[in-house]
Amino acid sequence: MSPLPSREPEQFEPKLVTVLREGYRVEQLRHDLFAAITVAIVALPLSMAIAIASGVGPERGLFAAIIGGFLISALGGSRFQIGGPAGAFIVLVAATVAAQGVDGMLIATAMAGVLMAVAGLLRIGTWVRLIPHPVVVGFTAGIAVTIFASQLHDLFGLRLTGEPAAFLPKLNALWQVAETFSGGAMLIAALSVGLILLLRRYAPKLPGLLIAVTSAAVLAGLLHLPVETIGTRFGGVPHGLPVPGLPDISWQRLLHLLPTALSFALLGAIESLLSAVVADGMTGRRHRSNSELFAQGVANVGSALFGGLCVTGTIARTATNVRAGARTPVAGMLHAVLILVVLLIAAPLVAYIPLAALAAVLVTVAWNMIERPAIAHMLRHSRGELLVLAATLVVTLLHDLMWGIIAGTVLAVALRRARLVP
Repeated sequence: MSPLPSREPEQFEPKLVTVLREGYRVEQLRHDLFAAITVAIVALPLSMAIAIASGVGPERGLFAAIIGGFLISALGGSRFQIGGPAGAFIVLVAATVAAQGVDGMLIATAMAGVLMAVAGLLRIGTWVRLIPHPVVVGFTAGIAVTIFASQLHDLFGLRLTGEPAAFLPKLNALWQVAETFSGGAMLIAALSVGLILLLRRYAPKLPGLLIAVTSAAVLAGLLHLPVETIGTRFGGVPHGLPVPGLPDISWQRLLHLLPTALSFALLGAIESLLSAVVADGMTGRRHRSNSELFAQGVANVGSALFGGLCVTGTIARTATNVRAGARTPVAGMLHAVLILVVLLIAAPLVAYIPLAALAAVLVTVAWNMIERPAIAHMLRHSRGELLVLAATLVVTLLHDLMWGIIAGTVLAVALRRARLVP
């Protein structure tokens, strides 16, 4: 029997090629440019915040948004996907940087890119979406809780050296230095969170994240608050992109970093394909999962070559892109170019941003990551699914993401066989 014909006859053709074949018009460019400006305003502070929370300098988040974001849009299988550094990677990247250094993180990112590209070519993209929904909700919640814990240091201005990466030791270490809190940092963080929430509720079309971060920088300067900034901790950010290259690589190191690369690849694949599905639901379009996965792979290799973080399709920025009226992948490419322009002409201003304000940005991101309606539904209708969610959450917090996914999936399969979950 011959195999069924694919419902995606051009599985590996980038949507950009499809758009150009159809004819790209000035009206589409106008919509794409407006969406790109909107998304770039959101992505700029978020990329730096994710990089700092991951244990590296803010510039690495910007490099990832520029290189990875451009390649994901140019080569991907979605018209609306916005790529860049994602909050979901913070836990894995921070642990990798702590154990293997920045060089190890870059090599693992490039390896993950190769793995994702190969997975796309082998047409594995469709299978990634078969991970049970309670598992996805559980590990996303686990990542959100871990992100929140990682920001307590900067939210309260705590003076702590050698912060543990593991969840419970981290909380214990932070508690031991609780008396070192900074009133100035707490003020900046509280005002930033409050402003983000107020703007989201009463003026959702305004760039709340950028307004909050800018306001915090101005306030800290006017009041001469003794708070840490990007400049005091990192010395600012460079005025452009670095020369591409990778650290020294050996077969022994590649084998040592393979488990980390697999974790990066799995999380990147899940996050990007979920984001593409969300975009499909908002627009009525249909993405090409294998083309998208291949593009994610190329983008991660590219990001690593320029010293950037892992990249993936990001749900919040992709949704922002759709709501802002994007028509084609050109919007995502332009958003990356706009971030590069900011890096070239406004890098000195970035040094004045308080770290407490960026921590506030990530706290709101972590809160939004938790799928509260899905959890509420499971509480009301399915104890089996709730058990899978809880197991995934606990193992993710106490061990790591990979084992959380494995534990949740195995439990979901066992409960399904026992007909305790649908």
